[in-house]
Amino acid sequence: MLLFALLAHVTLIQAFGSHALNADRRNERTLIDRYGRPRGDIRTYDGTPIAVSRLNAGGPYRYRRAYPRGEEYAALTGHVSLHRSTGIEQAQEAVLSGEDPKVKVRSLVGDGAVEGADVRLTIRDRVQRAAHQGLRAAGIPGAVVALDPATGAVLGLATYPTYDPNTLTTFDRGLLARTARQLRQAPAQPLLNRALNQLYPPGSTFKLVTAAAALASGEYTPSGAVHAPARLRLPGAPAYLEAGRCGNGRPTLAYAFQASCDTAFAAIGLALGQDLLRDQAEAFGFNAGQLRIPLLATPSRYPSVVDRTQMALAAVGHHDNRVTPLMVAMLSAAVANNGVLMRPYLVEEVRLPDGAVMSRAAPVPYRTAVPPMLARYLAAMMTAVSPASGTGAVLPGVRMAAKTAASEAVPGENAVITAFAPAEAPEVAVGVVLERPGRRVNAVATIARAVIEAALR
Repeated sequence: MLLFALLAHVTLIQAFGSHALNADRRNERTLIDRYGRPRGDIRTYDGTPIAVSRLNAGGPYRYRRAYPRGEEYAALTGHVSLHRSTGIEQAQEAVLSGEDPKVKVRSLVGDGAVEGADVRLTIRDRVQRAAHQGLRAAGIPGAVVALDPATGAVLGLATYPTYDPNTLTTFDRGLLARTARQLRQAPAQPLLNRALNQLYPPGSTFKLVTAAAALASGEYTPSGAVHAPARLRLPGAPAYLEAGRCGNGRPTLAYAFQASCDTAFAAIGLALGQDLLRDQAEAFGFNAGQLRIPLLATPSRYPSVVDRTQMALAAVGHHDNRVTPLMVAMLSAAVANNGVLMRPYLVEEVRLPDGAVMSRAAPVPYRTAVPPMLARYLAAMMTAVSPASGTGAVLPGVRMAAKTAASEAVPGENAVITAFAPAEAPEVAVGVVLERPGRRVNAVATIARAVIEAALR
């Protein structure tokens, strides 16, 4: 009886447990096989290799992963270690490792050896370098995302602080454990992909959404006057919003947008009501659930407002509204593309070991944020943003459209900018966020300008 039980147990393991055992990263035989052949390269759009396999000197593992420009591209490539993989390495695991059925069949039909396919990203070298260097020069935690408004292709994506993925490709298990623990516990959170997974208050950049809702309601026009008192009492609360520069208290909507007048936009939010504001925010992509590009992006959110005070604050971006830097770039991308937001994507093509293209990206619309006419109104309002609003992002010979949330007068506040250029025929949209820059608040515009210059070169 015991013999039959033993045989049954062995049969269960062979028939049903082998897959789980083979998938377990602690299985030494699986690891030897995994590192016994080269993974495919990860390359930029320009062809620059940013993740490659190299022969390993000694030990049971034949190949080791290497990242030639590790820190600059860490938020994109991620890394492959003995224990886990992240970033594009994880998202494109099947094709990079050669385990994807199409890749495996093509390899076996060829020379019989399983090889990984190469993944070519949408990232442009110049744009990525400008984003990375801008963040590093500022020395302030934050992130940059640059998009092609017409296609949704991600042209640059950088986060700071960052880390060197090469430190996690060691086969020394003790060293790997210590390095991983240090990175996880570091107060600066270098492993956090701020561009896709950190949520920030949008501040005045959300006025782009409120302005869109106002125009869509049919009750407002760019040249029409809006109510903008010097002080606005928040309904049901012993608190006020201050206006700053809002003309004579009855500025046009365009002027209120350019001057970033809080009382005007809070009043607009109160007049429009919660449903219209939420609908417009969701048209831009708020509350949309998970978005894979193929890296997973944390959803940006527009809150469920329970009272009118919160609704007034939400209209100016100061309640529980939260955005990722990706969403900040998407705001401008939608306006720049005549109101149509294209689905962001990072992988341009997958190329088989024999050079044949296995798959190529096909840009697709993600959602319609506003009708074309309203997009043109918003673009004109963004283009006319005054220098006093703090953009500082003016390119010689190129008109730029922008909206910022940046003030050194508010300690602890983040600096945010959403922009696109050229204003007349947009080629790039950017979102930049810097965490609590204080007196260095203008660095957000400097970075945006550098990234746009790199994209237009």
